[in-house]
Amino acid sequence: MEPTLALPLVIALIGIALAFDFINGLHDAANSIATVVSTRVLSPQLAVVWAAFFNFIAFLFFGLHVAETIGKGIVDASIIDPAVIFAALTGAIAWNVITWTLGIPSSSSHALIGGLLGAGVTKAGVGVVVASGVIKTTVAIFLSPILGMIVAILLVALTSWVARPAPAKAADKAFRRLQLVSAALYSLGHGANDAQKTMGIIAVLLYSQGYLGGEFHVPLWVVLSAQAAMGLGTLMGGWRIVHTMGSKITRLTPHQGFCAETGGAIMLFSATSLGVPVSTTHTITGAIMGVGAARRASAVRWGVAGNIVVAWVLTLPAAAVIAAITYAVTRLFA
Repeated sequence: MEPTLALPLVIALIGIALAFDFINGLHDAANSIATVVSTRVLSPQLAVVWAAFFNFIAFLFFGLHVAETIGKGIVDASIIDPAVIFAALTGAIAWNVITWTLGIPSSSSHALIGGLLGAGVTKAGVGVVVASGVIKTTVAIFLSPILGMIVAILLVALTSWVARPAPAKAADKAFRRLQLVSAALYSLGHGANDAQKTMGIIAVLLYSQGYLGGEFHVPLWVVLSAQAAMGLGTLMGGWRIVHTMGSKITRLTPHQGFCAETGGAIMLFSATSLGVPVSTTHTITGAIMGVGAARRASAVRWGVAGNIVVAWVLTLPAAAVIAAITYAVTRLFA
């Protein structure tokens, strides 16, 4: 393929993609640290450093299946051009900023996928949609929080039975230590699944401009750049959403925090291995609701959870509409 865009503009688009990744880390810092902060196992400052480190090194432990799904499994890669990528990123970033400002946990993943669909369909019609990838992703949208909740409830039951003979103080101390491990595991899963979405966007941009030598793949420098951008975003923290995730849904103990993070990590590891882009936000939200409901149903503030579900439903179509409008406006001035 011959480049259709000057190299400085390609670099600028890569910068926008990394800005999205940074905002993703900022927006989703709560996913990795809310439980460990709300249980006071770590201070907010130490928690973001802990999460950012494991966000960054996630590429050492996982393949790049999610990046490939984003790059060529949502819309036909052959129709993707710089205008489509710009519109997709604009839709995703705009929706992230809106929900971050309101302190509502929403999905950066689904915002990006919605952006790709909105821009791609506006350019070339519904025929460019890769049905298998979209179906796989849509099913995961609904299943990930539900499965996160179920796994968390089962972990609460199992760990409660195992820890039953131990004195309460000894058990609490053990779960505080274990929560450092579960927070690290969750951050690994978050860094692997979410950073790969930006890798996929940058890789398909390079592919569309002929910079990948004719075969779609994700260069190492793209991997490192995306992981670094997400890690830096996590370092900045997203304190409004941390408050929502860590205390507004339900009050957490170290035992419950460990179960929520471990349940979420299991789901993210599984999804990343299968190349499925899932919402880390909704996965951990479902897990937190699960550990609260395991104590008693009234322990969960279902009104707050309801607001999160509304954002969950609106994210993909809202980002798609913003991206479609952006693409149409972009073409007017192209």
